[in-house]
Amino acid sequence: MLGHWSLPRIRLSAVRDQNKLKCEDSVLRIPGIGSERAKALDRLEIRTLGDLLLHAPRKYEDRRAFSNIGDINKTALVCARGTVVEIGLKKFGRGMKSLFMLVLDDGTGRLHCRWWNMPYMERNFSKGQELLVSGKVRDLKPRTIDHPEVEIIEDADEQSIHLKRIVPIYPLTEGITQRWLRGLIWRALERSEVSEAYPDDLMMGRFNRQRAIHSLHFPAEMWEPAAARERLALEEFIQLQLQIQARRRKLELKAPRLVTPGDNRLIKKLLPLLGYQLTNAQTEVLREIRQDFANGVPMRRLLQGDVGSGKTVVAACAALMVIESGYDVALMAPTEILAEQHFITFSKWFSQIGLPVKIWTGSAKSDLSDEPNLFDRSAGGPMLVVGTHALIQSSFGVRKLGLAIIDEQHRFGVTQREELVRKGQYPHLLVMTATPIPRTLGLTLYGDLDNSVIDELPPGRKPIKTFVRTADKLDKVWEFVGERLGRGEQAYVVYPRVEKDGSGKAVLKEAENLRKAFSGFRVETMHGKLSGPEKEQVMNLFRANKVQVLVASSLIEVGVDVPNATMMIIENAEQFGLAQLHQLRGRIGRGSKESYCILISSAKNKEAEERLRVLGETNDGFKIAEADMKFRGPGELLGQQQSGMPDLKFGNLLSDFDLVREARRIAIALLKAKAPAPD
Repeated sequence: MLGHWSLPRIRLSAVRDQNKLKCEDSVLRIPGIGSERAKALDRLEIRTLGDLLLHAPRKYEDRRAFSNIGDINKTALVCARGTVVEIGLKKFGRGMKSLFMLVLDDGTGRLHCRWWNMPYMERNFSKGQELLVSGKVRDLKPRTIDHPEVEIIEDADEQSIHLKRIVPIYPLTEGITQRWLRGLIWRALERSEVSEAYPDDLMMGRFNRQRAIHSLHFPAEMWEPAAARERLALEEFIQLQLQIQARRRKLELKAPRLVTPGDNRLIKKLLPLLGYQLTNAQTEVLREIRQDFANGVPMRRLLQGDVGSGKTVVAACAALMVIESGYDVALMAPTEILAEQHFITFSKWFSQIGLPVKIWTGSAKSDLSDEPNLFDRSAGGPMLVVGTHALIQSSFGVRKLGLAIIDEQHRFGVTQREELVRKGQYPHLLVMTATPIPRTLGLTLYGDLDNSVIDELPPGRKPIKTFVRTADKLDKVWEFVGERLGRGEQAYVVYPRVEKDGSGKAVLKEAENLRKAFSGFRVETMHGKLSGPEKEQVMNLFRANKVQVLVASSLIEVGVDVPNATMMIIENAEQFGLAQLHQLRGRIGRGSKESYCILISSAKNKEAEERLRVLGETNDGFKIAEADMKFRGPGELLGQQQSGMPDLKFGNLLSDFDLVREARRIAIALLKAKAPAPD
């Protein structure tokens, strides 16, 4: 039954009359709800009794004590109760604008409540009504609240629901009032008995479900809603982790064993050729990978490492372990530029130890045999194939795929990852990213993968100096760039678009301006509209320092490795995401010379300034990733990869790392208890 877990439901016991309500029952079965009310509830995505009981309040009001209106002597949030003694609607601006006002009297003083440009409010109130109002007092002469929360006090029998307690304030829609919805949920709670979804010993002393749902709506103390949310969020994350871990468990149970630890004969030849020692972090990650290969269960591992941390060398050593064991390796990169870079790097390393490296992209395919789908084996033995999305097309195949490596995984969807893996019979999988993943997303988006981190840069690398400058400082920036070019160094200049089509500068237009500014140096462009051979030619010239200034789009954010390039100038930097800026910055600082990243911004809003300030203050990719998720939210970061993830009512991917980690532990425990261990 693996993979058939569903969100734990609120199971309601049969009520003592003959109406047996269940969580999945339509709200139409609840007494007092007709078709019109059901339509209104549907706009709030409340269609079943379970939806109703999990409709979370947006805030709470402490109505255990009210302010006497006469005692209000400062501008502050207040909750007051009184009788309507005056009502009036004024229109002005030729009837286009309005002010509706009512005056509340509680015997100690009067409070003016105003609504601007909401003339329909007049229909809701009349003199003599008793009202409860809450909001911030703006003025004291007279005491005035603009646009307060208001409830009409009607049935004295229901005052225990709406008064003298901590009261929930819900998201509403037209046709639904706070008072009506609050009373409906109160009655639903009275008729329900909520059963536990998971064993108490796994819940670590948290509220049980019944108390959590009751405290969500009608807490006895102000701290209780937070505890209720935590319990319900944990259940959401458990549901997600059960799905993720069930996939991993299925792999462990069904996949044939694949033992590929190698014998070190090729790695021993490669390491002395590198010219440097591996860092402790790289060595530790390789130890983890070798253990996976020796274990026999196909590896599923995410390798995170900041730009320049040495993931490529780790990938090379992992590939050699598999090749030593007699299997082929495929490495998939998101762009032809990056695939070409990898092909050059791996060819340089592997040719010295007698291993073939092939390339397979849309514009470059090497050494095909008479069998159209298979590489030529004339070299005799396993090989490494480097490519792009072309690797997942039907025209590509290898005989004995033992390891699939995916670089810059965030640029691929989960489906593409699976398509590459299907080229073999459950091969090992190594997913690499230089865009550090916020911890919570790492446990959700990549929760079925083991996680390795290279948190150490190779020796000799100098921190990149980053500066944020306004557009009026550009002349000084170009003066600085020209001075460094004169010393034989190179520069990237990046723009957000290729051709001018609105706000912001563009590659093609600015390249002409830069050719005039740097007339003694060669300036070329790199962007997505160039053909594959054109891109390759430009990059080869840049690597050889025959081009000194590369004017580019964000196409160069991954994989370009030119140690002599020491300057990264990014104009209209406010139009890029934080992670993308960090990736672009990672193209420099790859040699021993001091490197500089200068972000040119025309931003006028505070958030854009704060985002860029993060880049200026830290080179730590993980801190930048957390900040990026804070600014952009997890939904935008997930993009298409969010497909299949549940909507979270209570969980928060920005802040609930500890809950996600606990949910992962619980899910693994539940699956182990439910299914036999693999042989």
